[in-house]
Amino acid sequence: MKAVALVSTLLLSLLLPVSAQVKRVERKSLIDRDPDVVHLAEHVKTPIELTVVKEAPVFSDKNGKNKLGALKTGQTVVLEAMTEKAYKVRGQGEKHGVSGWVGPQAFSSKDPNFVENLKKLHTRQVEVQALIDEKLVAIGMTPDEVSKARGNPTKTSVKQTGKGQSGRWEYLDIEQVQHYTYRRDPVSGQVFRQFSHVTEEEKNKTVVEFENGVVSSLEESEQRRGGPVKIVVPPVVWAW
Repeated sequence: MKAVALVSTLLLSLLLPVSAQVKRVERKSLIDRDPDVVHLAEHVKTPIELTVVKEAPVFSDKNGKNKLGALKTGQTVVLEAMTEKAYKVRGQGEKHGVSGWVGPQAFSSKDPNFVENLKKLHTRQVEVQALIDEKLVAIGMTPDEVSKARGNPTKTSVKQTGKGQSGRWEYLDIEQVQHYTYRRDPVSGQVFRQFSHVTEEEKNKTVVEFENGVVSSLEESEQRRGGPVKIVVPPVVWAW
């Protein structure tokens, strides 16, 4: 019986549309996502490079439980992800390339404020990701972050400048409302309700204004407003 059930499950998964299978994988990846880890590829356009100033062990996990090897000194590595206490980097190990978690004390940078900036970046992205998960927008977010939180806007008026995107995005939540009329049956005299027409009515409206690539103002309708406007610090500007 167990074998029959297993075969049935496999057949059902094969019969599912590809889109359904993809959605299931995406849902699992979102559940498995560690909220404490910031993946840099999602938030910086130019890779952040660090110099290894002393040999350091490399671990497969952020908590340093499974050692993979050691980073050679003097090399430049690419920062892939980070937590408050560890960096995930890609570089050269003792014999071959390695990607894993290393303590911050092993690195230096061209930017003397890189440790402080990385902490600011981590704090900001954890906060922004929480807003995105709640489908909320805040002053200081980038257009890409707003898109992740609310999707594509209903209406746009934007211009691209050397400093980033400026303009206005509008999000409209439209609700279809059915209308009815009441009529009296000429024979029985009973009153009955009859469908008349459908109208589209604005349920909620959010207006997001950008200046130089970040949200500068936010206006929400009374139905959607859930407290004071949230503010996050703008993206960190790197020295390289």
